[in-house]
Parts: sequence; C-alpha cells; structure tokens
Amino acid sequence: MTTQTRHLTLFTLLIGISIWSQITVSGKVTYKNKSLKDINVTLKDTYDGGTTDANGNYSFTTTETGDKTLVFSGQNYDEVELPVKIEGKNISMNANLKEQISEINAVVITAGSIEASDKKRATALLTPLDVYTTAGANGQISSALGYLPGVQKVGESEGLFVRGGTGAETKIFMDGNLVNNYFTNSVPGIAGRDRFNTSLFKGNVFSSGGYSAIYGQALSSVLVLESVDLPDTTSFDFGVSPIFLSANYQKLNQEKTASWGVAGGYSNLGLMGKLFNFNTDFDKFPQGYGFDANFRIKTKKGGFIKYYGSVDENKMAVGSESLEEDSDRNIVGLKGQNMYHNLSYKEKFGKYLLNIGTSYTYNSSDLNFATFKDNVEQSDTPINNKSNYINAKAVIERKINRASILRAGFEINNADETMRYGTFERNYRDLISAGFAETDLIFTNNLTAKIGARTEHSSYLDKWNFSPRAALAYRISKDWTTSFAYGIFYQNPESKYLYSKNFDFQRADHYIFQVQKNADGRSLRFEAFYKKYDDLIKTTSLAGNMSSANNQYYQIANSNAGKGFAKGIELFWRDKKTFKDIDYWLTYSYLDSKRDFLNYPFSLAPNFASKHTFNAVAKKFVMDWKTGFNLSYTYSKGRPYYNIMTKEENGKLVNYIDDYGRLKDYSGLNFSVNYVPSVGKKDSKSFTVFVLSINNILGNKNVYGYNYSADGASRTAVRPPVNTFVFVGVFVSFGVDKTNDAINNNL
Repeated sequence: MTTQTRHLTLFTLLIGISIWSQITVSGKVTYKNKSLKDINVTLKDTYDGGTTDANGNYSFTTTETGDKTLVFSGQNYDEVELPVKIEGKNISMNANLKEQISEINAVVITAGSIEASDKKRATALLTPLDVYTTAGANGQISSALGYLPGVQKVGESEGLFVRGGTGAETKIFMDGNLVNNYFTNSVPGIAGRDRFNTSLFKGNVFSSGGYSAIYGQALSSVLVLESVDLPDTTSFDFGVSPIFLSANYQKLNQEKTASWGVAGGYSNLGLMGKLFNFNTDFDKFPQGYGFDANFRIKTKKGGFIKYYGSVDENKMAVGSESLEEDSDRNIVGLKGQNMYHNLSYKEKFGKYLLNIGTSYTYNSSDLNFATFKDNVEQSDTPINNKSNYINAKAVIERKINRASILRAGFEINNADETMRYGTFERNYRDLISAGFAETDLIFTNNLTAKIGARTEHSSYLDKWNFSPRAALAYRISKDWTTSFAYGIFYQNPESKYLYSKNFDFQRADHYIFQVQKNADGRSLRFEAFYKKYDDLIKTTSLAGNMSSANNQYYQIANSNAGKGFAKGIELFWRDKKTFKDIDYWLTYSYLDSKRDFLNYPFSLAPNFASKHTFNAVAKKFVMDWKTGFNLSYTYSKGRPYYNIMTKEENGKLVNYIDDYGRLKDYSGLNFSVNYVPSVGKKDSKSFTVFVLSINNILGNKNVYGYNYSADGASRTAVRPPVNTFVFVGVFVSFGVDKTNDAINNNL
C-alpha cells in the first residue's frame, strides 16, 4: 500500500468516525402552545446551534459529549436554559418560552391622554414644533391643543374647555409643579394668551380625562408640561414683528453639564390696530412686557436641577357702546402683573427615583369699569384681585420588578387671595394637603394596568376627599390596542364665588374607553367617554339685575346642589405617509352635555359646549423653495346662549332665563408660510425663519355670545377682536441650527 493510499484510507476513516459520532439535537419551541419562529437554539459555550422555522421546529448536529446546556433566546422572550446529557444518541428537547416583560415593550395606557414627551411611547405627538407650525395656533400650546379632539372653541375666555368642562376645570403643571395663572390677565370677552414661551418645553402630556393620581383639583383635565433639560449649545436669538420684539440668550458650559439663560420681550397691538378694522373698540391697545430667567444643572448621577422664573405686566382698555339709558359709553381698563418661580429636582438613588419641586405665583389684576355720558364719567367701579400661591410636591418611585413601578408622594397648595368687587371685599385662605399612591402593573406585554388613589384636605372647606383611579390597556394585535380608564375627581369651588365656608368639594366621575391603531406613520384613535358631575355649586346675584358683562363679578355660591353630565365620542386620524412630504390630521368630537350649576335656573346645555366640532390640519415643506406651508380649518356647531336674570319671588332671589338661542356655527380657515433661507447652506453662522400667518383668511364673522343690558331689553354681540388677522415676523438664531426639523418636513 502506497503512502498516498494509506493517507486516503486514514482520512476516510476519520471522516467516518466523525460522522458516526455526530448527534442530532432537535425539538420544538412554543409560547402558550403557539409555535415560535426565529428563536436561536445553541449549546452553551460552543458554536453548535440552529434557528426555529415557521412551525417552531429546530435541528442541528454536534460532536460534543457529556453534560451540556441548551440555550433558547429570542427577541421579546426571556432566555431559557435547559440541561442535556449527550451520550451518543440523538436528543429531542422541546421548550416553552415566557414573554419578556419590559416597560418599553408593554402596551401603554392611553385612554384620555395624548402624550408627546417620549416619542417611542407617544400616542399622538404634539411637539413644540407642531405648535409653532399649526396655522391659527399663534405659537401657543393651548391654541394648538384646540385642534385636538375634546377641546371646545371658546374664543371669548382663556382656558382649556374640555369635554363639557369649564376652563377652570383644567389645571396646568410645569415639571410636576402647579402653574397658577397660566394665562395673561384680561378683560371680559377677550381671552388671555399663554404666559410661557412654547420653546421652554420639550414635550407635553394632555389628559382630557382619567388622569393620574399624582395630579388633583381638576374636574376635567390636566396639561403636564415638561421643560427642556439643557440647550444644545450656547445661542442667541431674537424675533421682530409689528406686534412684538423678543430676545433670548442661553449659555451652556464647556462640560455640557449646566446652563443659564435670560429672555425678554415687549408687545403692543397699536400698529396693527391702525392697519386692520378691529371689532373691538380698544381705548388702549393691549401692550405689555415680560422677562424670564432660568438655570439647569445636570448632577453627577444624571439627575437635574431646574429653575425658571418670570415677571410680566400687561395693560389694555376696551370701550363699548352702553346699553343703559343713563350712559352712552363704557370703558373697561386693565392693569395686570404676574410673577412666577418654579424649582424642581430629579435624582435617582439606587432603586429609587425622587422628584421634588415647588412653585410660587403672585398675580395682580386691577379692572376698572367706568360709564360715561357725553364724555363725562358717571360711575367708576374698581375690581381688584391680588393673589399668592405656593405649591410643593414630592414623588418617589421604585420598580417592584423588571417593569412594574410603584410611586407615592404628597402635595400642598396654599392660596392667599384678596378680592374687592366694588363695595364687596373678602379674603380667601386655603391650604390643600394631598397624599397619593399609584402603581403601574405590567402583567404581560399585552396587558397593563394603572391603579392609584388620592386623598385631599381643604382647610377652607374643612373636609377630606378620597378619589380612586384605575386604568387598563390590552394589545389586541400588533398595531391595535384598547384602553379603559375610570376615576373620581374632586375640585374646590372657584374661590371668587365663596363668601362662606358651608360648602363641599365638587365631584366628577370619569369613564373612558379607547381603541387605537398605530402603524406605518399613521395613527387612528376612537374614544368614548361619560362624565357625571355632582356637588357643583349654585350661585345667586348679590345685586339683582345688572348688565351681563358685570354680573359675573357679583355672583355668590349658595349651595352644592348642582349636577350634570357630559358624554360623547371622539375620532383622531394623523397620517404622515400617504401623501409625500405632507403631515396632516383630522379630528371630530361629538359632545352631549347638560349642567345645573352656577346661576342656571335648571339643567341646560352649557353655553361653552358645542355638539359637533371638526378640525383639519395639514403641513408640507417644499425643499426646493425652502418653504413650509401650513393650513388649518375648524368648524363647530353653534353654542347655546342665555341671558339669565334674577328676580325676587316670595321674598327670595331666583334666577330665570330672559332670552336664549343658539349662536351661528363657528368656522375658520387659517394659513401660514415659513421661509427658511439657511436650509442646505453649509457652515451657516445664523439661522433665520420668516413667518407669514393669516388667521380666518375667509373673514368669517364669528360670534362668541351676547352682552345684555340690565333689563334684558337690548344686547350686543361678543365678537373676536378682529375677523381676519395677518402676522409677519422674522426670527433669527445664532449658534443653534433650527432648520433640521424643517428638513424633516416638520416645519
């Protein structure tokens, strides 16, 4: 036998021994008796293994022997290790895996809320850039929210009127701390503006019902604003328009662990008043100034200390034709002042996350109602309101397993108000103490729950309340989820109506059901809700019949006998994919609501609630033109209106309806253009945005309601200050390229 023959024989023998010694390992992998595809199966500490097929079957060969470990691993499933003994014969080993439960993969409870603070978990994003680029929103968060389902179109008064609730029933928080007087001071019939710059915030959570036990004292909804952490770099920007001047400077340290900033602005509507035909007869056009400052510190453990403070002052005077025989002209003058401070601290200590914060608000509103006859003042009624508010909150949370979380904390709200209405004067003092606990329970990635409770004590009312909250979410399929939320919510009666302490908390019970689909750049939401109101306050007039413009300041609470309900359905559709480079959303809200509260003589549809509301928003950025085009349209069915008067009957003052009806339907088409010349330029040192915005471009003559004379014989319409409004402005930034968002078709 030759050498080559011997080598070939030896090689063949070795191959045969190797094949003879190979063992086949096979089996099936399942989850709840369902086959799992693409699960990796390996022998630990070896290169031997395989992957399951569409039927969950796997098979591979190995030459290993002895005691080994089979490892089964796959995305979204817990890794499983099973011992095997390899002894020269084939092995069959099945495995039943468990779902990997994690906070990221778990279905999110979204009933009643639209979240924009975390894009991965958001249900319908409303980012700061969305606010700026929604035509008709005028850069205000509250106005942009008006293009989401559930928010009513109430143009004559500031506030978020949500699902049949008044503006006072929505509370706003910044970094967890209560913001009192979020809107600027104003006069009857003209809504105040947002006091805070939208760019302060990186996101928001808007809950139109069924909100977390962390928050309280809101019968309808809460808006939770989350401020930015640190700026990207040191920057300076300013804005110029016929209405205002603004400037902002932010300084970031070299280590990118701390920053500070200052900003200021001045506004005056006088120039625009000369260019446009205003419905409102401004004796003094709205004007004001404001300054703010902030600092932010990132701790060594990754936590944050944030401070924000602001001061502002605004003035205006509105004239109108008098409806009374003893005068021919009325003038309402305003001088408002406000100061706000917000300090928060967030840090992780081992397994615990601590959030603490406090806020302070000082607000002064001086209104003066004067009547004139032949340019001679006939009467002068000052209405002064000075208030101080302190809010403090501490929340601590801890994970109780890999995904579920338990949080608890306490909150105090102290109010100190001095009010003078003509000859009436009173002081209001109240300390609301609250404790709360809540847990996020993740049973599986397809089933989660939130269970919590809150208790409060009001020193003014001298009463306690207890409000349980619960919510459940279930993932029907990959793209479809459903949520349900329930809760009891309490709120003190508005202090301006309270002249005695014989009252209780007002109450609302929320029931919310939602179905939602998120896939391929599209979001669809259907939500049905029911709210039941109890213990609402009833009021009577202190001074009998008077003009409806003044009557609101002379109402006092007399009982908690009020009640009501609100029910309806809402649809939301947002689509960023169907049409190239176009982002649009559509909303529809149906609301059926009745209330017997305040001076209503019996149960009525509230004068701030419309049965049907439709919104459409569309945005497109044309790269070749470096220009963004934005459209928005809103329609709402005419709201009811009432002239409620007071008369004496059997020695008592009783309320009755002297006149009623339904307003014309509200509609408005808004348009804005944003030109960004720096898009596409390399090494640009400044970044400029030119803005043109036209509100109510079709000039619809909308009506918000009516003011009546004291005897109800005559009335005048309450209209927007101007039917069509045009805004032009230039915003320039040095140091921060803000055009990337434009490139991403968001502008």
